Amino acid sequence: MASNKFINSSANDMFVSASRPSDEVKIKLKHGEWEVEITCSEARVKQMVETVLSSIDSTKFLDPAIMGQLEDLRRQVEAIKSRPEPAILVDQKPVIKGGTTCRGLLEGLWYEGYFAKERSLADVHEELSRRGYNYDRTAVSHSLTDMVRETILTRIGTMRNYRYIQKRPPSDRQSTAGQPSLQ
Repeated sequence: MASNKFINSSANDMFVSASRPSDEVKIKLKHGEWEVEITCSEARVKQMVETVLSSIDSTKFLDPAIMGQLEDLRRQVEAIKSRPEPAILVDQKPVIKGGTTCRGLLEGLWYEGYFAKERSLADVHEELSRRGYNYDRTAVSHSLTDMVRETILTRIGTMRNYRYIQKRPPSDRQSTAGQPSLQ
């Protein structure tokens, strides 16, 4: 009925062993379906054994209505445990590790479709700053050049007046796992 690390089913028996300093006694008490281990002073052995035995015996005489309620609660708990856990669907964009690199942030912009329209270096730099990432224009320019070299973006215009636009949409990306996410 009760669960405790000291309770086992077995016959009525009582064991006493002095395993502590001279005054302490360790008692293993088996009574009905209960096994209890008690550690107390020698002077209190009789009192402790009587208390434990009366407690064990009193649990046998619970009101039938209470016993019925306990069984009903046990069944309800088991029914709840056996239910499958509902899948929680959360609409989240996948987050890339180390997304705060300039390149990772630019890939995030590309993934969000920011480069669907032509954007100048100033526009891209301003967007990153607006989102709280303050990279210098040189770093942004180098990362954009790398993305052009990898055929993610293409640039239109002349030197110092380039405008960047996506060459292929993010859905054409080879691996869609770990897509960058920006706020």
